[in-house]
Formats: sequence, structure tokens, C-alpha cells
Amino acid sequence: MNKSKRSLIQIVLSLVLAVIAGVLIFNWSSKVTNTKQSTRVADTVPVVVAKVDMKRGSKLTEEMVEVRKFTADSRPPGAFSDPENIFGRVLSQSVGANEAVTATRLADESIIGGGVSALIEPGKRAMAVKGNAVMGLSGFVRPGDRVDVIVTLVVGKEDKPVTKLVLEQIKVIATGTQLSPPDEEGKTASVDVYTLELTPAQSESLALASTQGTLHFALRNEQDEESIRTTGSDVRKTLAALRPARSVRQGKGKKSEQVEIITGGMRSSVKF
Repeated sequence: MNKSKRSLIQIVLSLVLAVIAGVLIFNWSSKVTNTKQSTRVADTVPVVVAKVDMKRGSKLTEEMVEVRKFTADSRPPGAFSDPENIFGRVLSQSVGANEAVTATRLADESIIGGGVSALIEPGKRAMAVKGNAVMGLSGFVRPGDRVDVIVTLVVGKEDKPVTKLVLEQIKVIATGTQLSPPDEEGKTASVDVYTLELTPAQSESLALASTQGTLHFALRNEQDEESIRTTGSDVRKTLAALRPARSVRQGKGKKSEQVEIITGGMRSSVKF
């Protein structure tokens, strides 16, 4: 066999081995890719999310939600995998589009109707009071805020007005017909009716205060949970506010004078 034939055989063998190696590598990489893809599919779980922005008090329907795939480690706590489990439930919190619908955002299963009744905590009541722009802080009192209620009443035989803080940390459920704050940042909600969440005893106090006196709201910081006790204020206390403290002046180095008083057979002395 001459050198040219030997070289040709070696080239052919090299090509065959290269093709075989390429096929083996291709098959191996395909198996690895398929394995990774099957692993990814196996790691995803279905999660029910909102199709559109949904406000609290809304009753969930089929058109409002859909199912999407989440990785197992990104599945929100309390999420649902089957939308059938939440149809007819009522939202206790607003849910944005593409956000997961979780158990903490749903009202109790016993609540079958939407609206204000779905937002009231068990054991409490919703009560509306008539207000105005001043009472509502020019519209800055919005649903979800907490307020202190102050009332001015006329009391006593002399019909003296007294102003007193009577309720504190009261949740505003609705302003007018709005159950959620305005969507636009900084937009006010100026209305003349405010719906508050109260205990039965607080409802009685508010009913008396609203019918017999004048109400005012004091808006609280949402993180301020301190309880405050006041004695109330009347005309005398109000006018005494910010007065300078009275000072008793006594002359320095001034000699005191003593006067002796004789009454019958008794004597006494008085110093000045």
C-alpha cells in the first residue's frame, strides 16, 4: 500500500470518527436539555392571579381571574391553584392586575355579598355620619384611614359648651359611596357622608354625639396606636391656654412691720 492510499484511509477514518463523535455529543446534549426542561416544568405550580385591578368589596367571578405558572419557590403564601375555589368569594383588600389572589385578601366564606358588609370585622358595626369639608379635612380623610372623633356638646344647667374626645382609632370604611382611596396620588375624596367601623357601644356614643352636638375628625398617623385620655375642654380651660404663669413678687431686703392689736384683755400681733 502506497503512502497516498494510506493517507486517504486515515482521512476517511478520521471523518467517520468525527461524525460518530458529533452524533454522540448531539444525543447527549439533547438528553441534558430535555432533562432540564422537564425539571423546569415539574418545578412550576399553578397560581390564581387577577386579570384586572380589583377593589375591596368585589365579588370574584370567572372573568376577573386566571391561572398562571409560578416556580415553586415564588408561589405566594396562601395562594390558590384552582379558581373554582374562590368564585363567589369577596375581597377584603384590593388586588392589582397580575397579583396573586391569596387567602389573606379574602373575606370570610360566610360573607356572600359584596359591598360594605364584606369589610366589617366580626363583632363590629358600620355607621354613617353626616360631615362636611371641615370635618373631612378638605377631603383628605379617605377609606382605610383612622380618625379620632371629637364632639362639642352643651351640658349643665347653665348650658355651657364642652368639647371632648369621645372615640379614638376609628376606621373609616367608606367616604360617600367610595370603598377605596382614589387611584390618583394626592387626589382628595371630599364628601358629606362618612361610614365608620365601630363596636356596638361606640355606635351608641357616636349616635348621641352626632344628634346632640357638633362632630369633628382628627386624622391619625396609620402607625400611631397610642391611646389618649383627655378631660375635655370648656370655655374657661380654652381661654386659660397659653397664659403666662403667675409670679409672686417679694421685695428683697424689705423689712417687715409688726402691729400689736389689743382686744379687751387679749393681745395679738400681725406682721406686714
